[in-house]
Amino acid sequence: MEFGASIFFTDYSITPAALAVAMEERGFDSVWAAEHSHIPVPRRTRADSELGKRYYDVMDPFVTLTAAACATKRLKLATGICLVIQRDTIQTAKLVASLDQVSGGRFLFGIGGGWNQEEIENHGTVFATRMQKMREQIEAMKAVWTETKPEYHGDLIDFGTIMTWPKPVQKPHPPVILGGAFPWAARRAIRYGNGWYPNAASGNPEEYLPAFRKMVQEGGLHPPAARLREFTARRRQHEAQCGFFASRRCSRHSAGLGTLADGRGRAAHAGSHRR
Repeated sequence: MEFGASIFFTDYSITPAALAVAMEERGFDSVWAAEHSHIPVPRRTRADSELGKRYYDVMDPFVTLTAAACATKRLKLATGICLVIQRDTIQTAKLVASLDQVSGGRFLFGIGGGWNQEEIENHGTVFATRMQKMREQIEAMKAVWTETKPEYHGDLIDFGTIMTWPKPVQKPHPPVILGGAFPWAARRAIRYGNGWYPNAASGNPEEYLPAFRKMVQEGGLHPPAARLREFTARRRQHEAQCGFFASRRCSRHSAGLGTLADGRGRAAHAGSHRR
């Protein structure tokens, strides 16, 4: 069994380095950093729901994960999730490759299309076509990561031949893990990702996991070419994370664990994921 922690790093949370060192010393496997660039005020999207302060204050995940990488040697570093549709494609590809280099090949690229329409549109992205944009972005990034002179021509993402380094340590690239609800995000994961990160809206894991396994097999990712990995993370709600990589069996996910705290008493929720 492997354990990881999911957190919104802020200027008042446990620091990335402190959490990463504490996790590595205790044998944890991975740390997952959330992302929001901002929260519009007022907002129309989910206006009747109260967001925690951390949504407004969360730091950039590539910065916090770099700090975690520099303080550790083994711990995996993951975006949980990166809102790629709010980011420049070529620059994000360089960020991913750079962090994979700095960490010695320990980066996991968790991505998602987001839910906050006003936040997304403030970055110039059309909300209705954001999922198409995300797919084209990842296809383009894969070209950047794996080719000497990549180019990409899609409906929403388009650029001519470029040269850019570094390339990732992991080959052909770090795992791309799609975040979101079942069955939509699961379908995207099978189409162009390496794993799936369900959210609370996915429902009961005992119901959607068998359906997901069937989708994996029907998508031509049957073992040994793929393996199903399942995670759980504990924030205010329990969330499951799943991925397919390369093994013959998968086990049921397990519940979250308590907390880790730094010297100032600032804590991070810890969760677990089991292969």
